Amino acid sequence: MSKPIPLVDLQTQSRAIKEEVLSRIGDVIDGARYILGKEVVEFEQQFAAYCGAEHCVGMANGTEALHMALRALDIGSGDEVITAGNSFAATAFAIAYAGADAVFVDVDPQDFNIDVDLIEQAITERTKAIIPVHLYGQGARMKEIREIADRHGLRIVEDAAQAHGAEVDGQRCGSLGDIGCFSFYPGKNLGAFGDGGAAVTNDPELAEKLRLLRNYGQKQKNRHDLLGFNCRLDTVQACVLLAKMQHIERWTEQRRQVARWYHEALAECDLLLPEERPNARHVYHLFVARCKQRDALIASLANENIFCGIHYPNPLCTAQPFREAATVPFGLPICSELGDEIVSLPMYPEKTQSDVHRVAEAVGKHFSKQERTSELV
Repeated sequence: MSKPIPLVDLQTQSRAIKEEVLSRIGDVIDGARYILGKEVVEFEQQFAAYCGAEHCVGMANGTEALHMALRALDIGSGDEVITAGNSFAATAFAIAYAGADAVFVDVDPQDFNIDVDLIEQAITERTKAIIPVHLYGQGARMKEIREIADRHGLRIVEDAAQAHGAEVDGQRCGSLGDIGCFSFYPGKNLGAFGDGGAAVTNDPELAEKLRLLRNYGQKQKNRHDLLGFNCRLDTVQACVLLAKMQHIERWTEQRRQVARWYHEALAECDLLLPEERPNARHVYHLFVARCKQRDALIASLANENIFCGIHYPNPLCTAQPFREAATVPFGLPICSELGDEIVSLPMYPEKTQSDVHRVAEAVGKHFSKQERTSELV
């Protein structure tokens, strides 16, 4: 059987930067700079510049970045936060951790992001913020979202966990709202060797509050200026991220090339392929297509040693903690439809054109077999 094609390949990329990472970590060990060492500050400066933001505050993970962002904006009990209904659960969990109520809005079936035409239907007197999710690597329609937020006096927290380097109208995701939140989970476009996250902002007061919140409310040791938390970015993870920052743009362009190969190779297949909006730079954290008989396709590809994923099979309103949450429209019909059809094809920067052709051949073989079967029925 042919070699496996995984959904994500972390080993190849990790091997390429291993020596640089080990050297940086060795410096940390020698200097015993384990918590908020100078490497954290160095990474924060580099990542802020990369995002086109003035400030970056490293966090323990992307979920806590969202959680701390909401707390920095004084959003809590009795408040409502609008977000998309098809994100990973962490988006909704962060809202709940802050004590607020999530309100889920259905999505645009073309780009999988929140449907901006539905947002105002979800706004009530309790609404305090919108969390657009830049899903799969393509930014949400931020111009329209900003106009809505300004009209109603709402704050914007971007969930950019899958959108490192993505752009809308030439501006980097994360810098388009009040606070932008990132995850550095290992499988992300910029991933650590463990958990990590960050919040970026152009507001110096919010940046200072985020720094206090992540470190027990301390500006200096044993002086607690507010009720803070322990959710700092580890110095060792900052070393990994610093090493990867030198390659992020090259890896992003490689992802975009893989996406172009997919579009060429799968053009005649019975799949709906992801679209890049004209004003957006899609960074293809995931390459998500739609297929009416998705589960059968995934099984066929697995038989060919090609492994896919589903991101995400269930609307957030179906999760136990959010079954009473408000939805616009009721039940999130597009999210539900997508959940039955979406399939994430293998995507990573090191993927070769021959691998893409092998995936395409397996997809074509599956649909040919389906056609033959239907003709016999």
